[in-house]
Amino acid sequence: MRPHRATLILVLGISSLVCCGFLGIPAFLMGKTDLAAMADGQMDRSGEGMTNAGKICGIIGIIFGVLQLLALIGYMLIVAGLVASNS
Repeated sequence: MRPHRATLILVLGISSLVCCGFLGIPAFLMGKTDLAAMADGQMDRSGEGMTNAGKICGIIGIIFGVLQLLALIGYMLIVAGLVASNS
């Protein structure tokens, strides 16, 4: 069996929450792939809980990243509207 990558996936997931939302994408994809391999018996199941936690953190990090991006776009539109109205 292949060794699990639970620590890496969890670190990526937590990093996506703390500072870099885009790191949630590899955390989610790697977690999904590894959980499927664990279910098929191709990968060591001892890291299943940490892998699942990293995948969930990655999903939440992606959501936070998208919300931050939407807030930034909204802020830029408001500023552009204010600048245009003052001209």
